[in-house]
Amino acid sequence: MATIEQSIEVDVPLASAYNQWTQFEEFPQFMDGVREVRQLDDTHLHWVAEFGGRRHEWDAEVTEQRPDERVAWRNVGGKDNAGVVTFHRLDDTHTRLMVQMDYLPEGIVERVGDAIGVPERRVQGDLQRFKEMIESRGVESGGWRGDVKRPDEH
Repeated sequence: MATIEQSIEVDVPLASAYNQWTQFEEFPQFMDGVREVRQLDDTHLHWVAEFGGRRHEWDAEVTEQRPDERVAWRNVGGKDNAGVVTFHRLDDTHTRLMVQMDYLPEGIVERVGDAIGVPERRVQGDLQRFKEMIESRGVESGGWRGDVKRPDEH
């Protein structure tokens, strides 16, 4: 497994950054290569993306979600990946998003891309586009504030 860790500061309040991030179906607006994210229910998503000239589809499950704190996921079919985005209040109008993602590169194209840092640059670009999108709007387009607990939490 390979790991990506990236962060970015956005000039919006914590709740706005978190709320916008929970609008999963809007991910194609700022995520490079992501063509569609369909929310199947509160905790399941279907992804369609193009990487390395190939189309990939997979399902993911939100394994943990705490409003204004974190959103964690893992794949349940297709591309092997898992990760977490955490949200950190810097002050009333600034928030830091931190992404940690584990994935398994498939095939020679992805392994070569991984070796030269393509995934890290892609995630940093996605975060930069998220920053531009939320800051230009000034407010989130919606939000889901439900709690999803890890199976070992009660």
